[in-house]
Amino acid sequence: MAKSLPIIDMQDNASAIEIVKSLEQWGCFRLVNHGVSQSLLSEIMEVGRSLMELPVEIKELNVHKDKSFGYIPVNVTSPMFECVGVYDATLSKDVDHFSSQFNLSPHQREVMVKYSEAIYDLAKKLGIKLMEVLLDDEFVNGLEMLDEQTGEFIPANPIPGSFLVNAGDIAKAWSNGRICNVKHRVQCNEPRVRYSIAYFVLGPRNGKVETPSQLVDSQRPPLYVPFHFEEYCALRTSTNTINGEVLDLFCKK
Repeated sequence: MAKSLPIIDMQDNASAIEIVKSLEQWGCFRLVNHGVSQSLLSEIMEVGRSLMELPVEIKELNVHKDKSFGYIPVNVTSPMFECVGVYDATLSKDVDHFSSQFNLSPHQREVMVKYSEAIYDLAKKLGIKLMEVLLDDEFVNGLEMLDEQTGEFIPANPIPGSFLVNAGDIAKAWSNGRICNVKHRVQCNEPRVRYSIAYFVLGPRNGKVETPSQLVDSQRPPLYVPFHFEEYCALRTSTNTINGEVLDLFCKK
């Protein structure tokens, strides 16, 4: 039987053990019945779609000191990938700055704020401090996750109204390697545009990413030195690496 990603149902009283097991084995899972309304999901997807359909010269106004969070145009490395971004959607000043760059309507800005609040609350409810919550296109397939045991990519087929929760490098460091940072890719399987909206829980604003003492003992010594998220971002940008290699630079010798 073909493998598939685990599905966590928030209304089914999903236990912490189920969530941790999914993140340990896969580094990700599908989240259903999460409490975020379908109307809000539709509205934020429409806002995202309208932004991506803007002329390139407008999207180029979306700049940030960290190049990972501003406009990324189609390029030789990623000829079918393009995105815009706001650095911290939980901060009014960042949302205002992003809104001014695109001259968003009051309704579009309100949708962004409501969506950010809903996803932030959801992340806290899951009890996982560091993760990437992704609303993907429920009509266009293409996202695939790597099965480390077989080396094969498994389709992360969309489920309408669901999220793909994907733990990344920061979660792996915070959990002392217990949570895996799954490699993933998007395949072009059909001649259609695929939209997704990623929400990143980046790390503590004032402090370092550090493994809690409860996850460290004589059998499991700390794997990584504490680091600021900004250090990680700077290294990722300067080394132009996107597949988890940057985390190796923070390994304890």
